[in-house]
Amino acid sequence: MSLIDKIVSRKAVVGVIGCGYVGLPLAVEFAKKGFQVIAFDIDAPRVDQINKGDSYIPDVPSSELSEVTKSGHLIATTDFKKLKDVDTVSICVPTPLRKTRDPDISYIVKSLESIVANRKEGQLIVLESTTYPGTTREVMLPELEEKGKYKVGQDFYLAFSPERVDPGNQTHSIFNTPKVVGGITPTCTRAVSELYGTIVTKVVPVSSPESAEMVKLLENTFRSVNIGLVNELALMSHILNVNIWEVIEAAATKPFGFMPFFPGPGLGGHCIPIDPHYLSWKAKQSGFEARFIELAGVVNGAMPHHVLTRVNDALNEHSKCLKGSRILIVGVAYKKNVNDLRESPALDLMVLLEQKGVILEYTDPYISSFNLLGREFHSANIAPGTDLSRFDAAIVVTDHTNVDYLGLTQRLPVIVDTRNVFKGITNSKIFGL
Repeated sequence: MSLIDKIVSRKAVVGVIGCGYVGLPLAVEFAKKGFQVIAFDIDAPRVDQINKGDSYIPDVPSSELSEVTKSGHLIATTDFKKLKDVDTVSICVPTPLRKTRDPDISYIVKSLESIVANRKEGQLIVLESTTYPGTTREVMLPELEEKGKYKVGQDFYLAFSPERVDPGNQTHSIFNTPKVVGGITPTCTRAVSELYGTIVTKVVPVSSPESAEMVKLLENTFRSVNIGLVNELALMSHILNVNIWEVIEAAATKPFGFMPFFPGPGLGGHCIPIDPHYLSWKAKQSGFEARFIELAGVVNGAMPHHVLTRVNDALNEHSKCLKGSRILIVGVAYKKNVNDLRESPALDLMVLLEQKGVILEYTDPYISSFNLLGREFHSANIAPGTDLSRFDAAIVVTDHTNVDYLGLTQRLPVIVDTRNVFKGITNSKIFGL
């Protein structure tokens, strides 16, 4: 039976490497569609949790996970030798940046080594991890061909399909978000199109893996540069004594030629702060300087410093000194209503505040504790009636919807609002971005 026939008949065994915010939802979606799915991860406690049907990803309810694990459609393992049992492999591993801001594709390389060591004839390998254009062809293809021993499009199939997961998004899921795919050969593109066509409403084939890799970088670089623009406008508006939030809201009434982006304390998450660097790094390898992209990164990276200045200004207005102040960080997740700390601007801000001698605490309904600055922080209780008189100020960094912000104004002397949660409210305690 051909790979296409196996996919169409749901007899293909689907493998997913990496069980994070991308991999686990993908594995569950395939399992819900009737495929036998094997999820691979190097984290043994995480694997055990999956097999118990206990989800650690907010976008995957434990009820859905337990349903597919109990039915046997999904199993998780740390044994990468079981890659021999799968017909398709989707690689969903982290692609961070090194301290030098260069791409770190070591997790991709390790996954590739496991696939090569445990390959199965006729296997489809799909890279979903965000990376620079050329990774699929230049890094993965030579290893899978093994110096001409295997031929792509015949002995195995290789493609890139960028993940488009937006944690916490209640409207767009894997199912209703179009899936871009690009194979090394037309046969590879057909195979990956058939695979993902079983779980999404629309598949968008492109001419090559390079195009598919570039799609992901364009999507997030687009957001990065536009956020950089509006952050710069926010800094300018502060000097001009103009309310940037009001300006954006009014501009958004234009039915064409404008898309609203919003300022904030900095960029966070697994994509926007990182992906543009992959693109500018690749451009430099070809002798091209991506000045516009890098400038946006500079502006966005400076926002925590601007917030620090606003906190200092706010405390001065109330005859307080920054050094020695006790400040409450309200929200540390990188975006609202998720439990994800990756690249969160709250962490950068906390480091800056610590360097200025500030005594720090935080509260976040989604993150009970985390380690930073050599110690463990625990979320403070800010429930109604709780005494918050020990704090000299608070900074709203993440605008979770289940926080009583108005209640905080009654119990805190100073609040710096970086997310416009106090829209339309005039209060001498509240200081904007």
